[in-house]
Amino acid sequence: MNNRKAKQSGARELRRALLPEVGSLLSIGLFSVFVNLLMLTGPLFMLQVYDRVLGSRSEETLVALLILVAGLYVLMGILDFARGRVAARVGAGLQSKLDARVFGGTLLSAASDGQSPLRDLEAVQRFYSSPAFFALLDMPWTPIFIMAIFVFHPLLGWLALGGGALLTIIAIINQFMAFRPVGDANQKGAASNALADVLRAQGEVVRGMGMETAARARWQKLRNTALEAQMKTSDLVGTFGSLTKTLRMFLQSVILALGAYLVLQGELTAGAMIASSIMLGRALAPVEQTIAQWPIILRARYGWCGLADFLGSVTDVEARTKLPRPRAILEVRGLTVVPPGGTRPTLKLDRFELAEGQALGVIGQSASGKSTLARVLTGIWQPASGFIRLDGASIGQYGADLGLHIGYLPQEVSLFEATVAENIARLSENPNAAAVVGAAKKAGAHEMILQLSDGYDTLVAGGNGALSGGQKQRIGLARALYGNPVLLILDEPNASLDAPGSVALNCAIRAFKEDGNAVIIMAHRPSGIAECDFLMIMQDGMRTAFGPRDEVLRSKVQNHVVISDHLNAEATP
Repeated sequence: MNNRKAKQSGARELRRALLPEVGSLLSIGLFSVFVNLLMLTGPLFMLQVYDRVLGSRSEETLVALLILVAGLYVLMGILDFARGRVAARVGAGLQSKLDARVFGGTLLSAASDGQSPLRDLEAVQRFYSSPAFFALLDMPWTPIFIMAIFVFHPLLGWLALGGGALLTIIAIINQFMAFRPVGDANQKGAASNALADVLRAQGEVVRGMGMETAARARWQKLRNTALEAQMKTSDLVGTFGSLTKTLRMFLQSVILALGAYLVLQGELTAGAMIASSIMLGRALAPVEQTIAQWPIILRARYGWCGLADFLGSVTDVEARTKLPRPRAILEVRGLTVVPPGGTRPTLKLDRFELAEGQALGVIGQSASGKSTLARVLTGIWQPASGFIRLDGASIGQYGADLGLHIGYLPQEVSLFEATVAENIARLSENPNAAAVVGAAKKAGAHEMILQLSDGYDTLVAGGNGALSGGQKQRIGLARALYGNPVLLILDEPNASLDAPGSVALNCAIRAFKEDGNAVIIMAHRPSGIAECDFLMIMQDGMRTAFGPRDEVLRSKVQNHVVISDHLNAEATP
């Protein structure tokens, strides 16, 4: 799907999400009609006071008008409050409908930083509850109020029309001049926030390697650049806002002066003079407020376009017919993988198969394609061509249930801010205690977990600083084994394990195979492939050898001998 079609698809999805709110938006529009009509209460009241009450000196008329005006203002306040509440709920409803979709998309999209789409959605939601939204709703009434001024006197109407046209030109200039700076400020602010998130996540490495000064300087540089861009934007928008406000107030004084002149000439009443000044202020207020709120409007526009791009590029996980628990029969054919955001394939495999009770070891140097294979087998990345079948069905047919049938231990194990039991249970709110303990025992982690301060109820803190690499690795293995998956994919599973941990790992793999399941292990160390039946050697994203483990290791082909000798050397104490 090209970028244009992807954006159109995402825009359609956004419009579909907003479709249920059409009724609310129509009610907001209806409320806005009456609110703006009731805005005429003030000018008309002033007209009646100056032309009738003061002329007739009737206190009864003044009291009656005041009571009527009070009732109209109360009604206007209620309608304005109601449209504000409805608009806030439109934004909240849109966010509620898209939250899960956007969050799920950030998990599926390796190219996303995981925050920008969510922030874009929040920007759109905030727009609906901001004064900017109501300023745009009220702006169509500007020409109507100006036309009403023509009723008092044509000269007043032309003055109001000229002033409105001038403010409109300023608003258009503001739009073109602020568009790029606002976008630049948003991008630079997002970049500084992204770096801050990365540095916080890698806090131990930063402190342990004496990188604090350099990291702080790098972040501060980005932060200062973002602040400079924000100040430039603020100055630009503030300049136009001040100019608009000053011009509006000046125009109200000018129209008052012109009205006074017309009164002196006997062509206008004093009430019409005051009413026209008030009405001009009301007519120009939405334009002034729109300019003042322009950063919010632009941010919402960027957010809408960003969401359209994002949703169009991330396929939604469709509801699929639930398939039965598959057998551990894996089939790969003609597989080509291009990393998200990349242009060149990093993995090309013609074919391989794995049956129940078998284990495949995948070895190769760094960047040989091992981790890429792990990601595509688990559905994290999508293949550019070829297919992967589990028990005869392509892995895409399992939809969201695929993860229930596959246990995955990534190269870098990350635990979440939850208890050890909840981490093993894959963040289930009410984990099955027996299943959690059973998975931990299969992973050989049960005794280790019992030694923690609160055992399975030990709270894992952010960054997992209280746990060693080996402890995280074994808890991660227990998480992979939770739920009795049929296929286990382990990426460098013994990288952080000591000798007892490696023994426990091999025991877990052996037991997993005996239950009729299949295992794929990406490994550098020979102890990682001790339980493997088959061995695949990879280089530059391609398979250079495949077959029974011992036969491949005994191969006399030169490039295979190098790897075999390397493994034997590692095995030598």
